[in-house]
Amino acid sequence: MSHTLGVRQARKQQTRQALLDAALGLLEHQNLSSLGLREVTRAVGVSPTAFYRHFQDLSDLGVALVEESLGSLHSAIQAAMAEQRDPDRLIDRTVEIIAGHVLDHRPHIRFIARERHGGVRPVREAIATQLTHFADEVAAGLALQPVSDGWSDDDVRMLAELYVDHMVTTASQFLEATPEDEERITSTARRQLRVISLGRRHWLDS
Repeated sequence: MSHTLGVRQARKQQTRQALLDAALGLLEHQNLSSLGLREVTRAVGVSPTAFYRHFQDLSDLGVALVEESLGSLHSAIQAAMAEQRDPDRLIDRTVEIIAGHVLDHRPHIRFIARERHGGVRPVREAIATQLTHFADEVAAGLALQPVSDGWSDDDVRMLAELYVDHMVTTASQFLEATPEDEERITSTARRQLRVISLGRRHWLDS
């Protein structure tokens, strides 16, 4: 009995992932608000009824895609902040992580970039929530760095949000970049972050 349940659960998970993958592929050239449920189920080869065993509607699927899109980036940035306490080295590592993440997850990043200000409210809110959690994690890491001594919680949080906004912008720029563009984007991103880092060192001077 337990083996049968395990097989069913595995098949259910496979179908769910197939729906996510199919939707992501279809969203390469359109917004979620224009995507049809039957387009997704037709691509997977299941009935619309089967879709509702996994998601309430396409908005619910979109929220799941948000979590899938940003989950691995969370852990990568957390690991980098834990490993690199030197701000300049962390800058280089962060830009490297973002470039690599876009390379490995281009459809996911395109989805986030398009839907962050898109027409499906639950997805917009899910992205905003994920980026808020991201800023929380970055702020916690920044607070541990010696250069943050004397900073208020609000100022550390402001800095974290600035870094997160920069990460999102840089990732969006990498999306359609040529190899030549990537080199320029990488250089510009590093210099911009170093400007922020320089200002951070002198924030308490005034």
